[in-house]
Parts: sequence; structure tokens; C-alpha cells
Amino acid sequence: MKHTVYILFSHKDKKLYVGCAKDVMERLKRHNAGSVLATKNRRPFSLIYTETFTDKAEAFNRERFLKSLWGARLKKKVLDDFLKAKAK
Repeated sequence: MKHTVYILFSHKDKKLYVGCAKDVMERLKRHNAGSVLATKNRRPFSLIYTETFTDKAEAFNRERFLKSLWGARLKKKVLDDFLKAKAK
């Protein structure tokens, strides 16, 4: 079973959300439908980055890293790339 670590961009507050799911597209639908308590007031979202893992523990470790201060540099690059592509 694969696990996907993902980064969402909130069009409401212009901030990022990091999560992990087995079915990232279904999870995105749930975020945008307001079914996820942590993000329901920050909708709508765009999926801007994914990483796929076959090992669940590895995926959750990566999610934890991306949520840390150390992961902030990578998240900033992902956001910058997304905003540049959107501006074209």
C-alpha cells in the first residue's frame, strides 16, 4: 500500500497545509468539502506537492519533517514554484 505526503495551498489565507493519506485525491476532496476539522475554515485548497512512499512509517516521518522548522525551506520553495507557475 502506498502513502502520499502532500502539501496543500490555501487560497483563503495563502498558507500551506501538510498531510499524509493513502488516497490523496480523495483526501483533497474532503479538505475542500470542509470535512477535515483542521482545515475547514481555510478552504479552498490546491494540491501543490506530493511524495509517495511504500512504507507507512517513512511517509509519516517525512510528514513530520515537513511540518518542522527544518522543512520550512522546502515548503517555501514548493510555494514559490507554485505561485510562479500560477502567474504564467
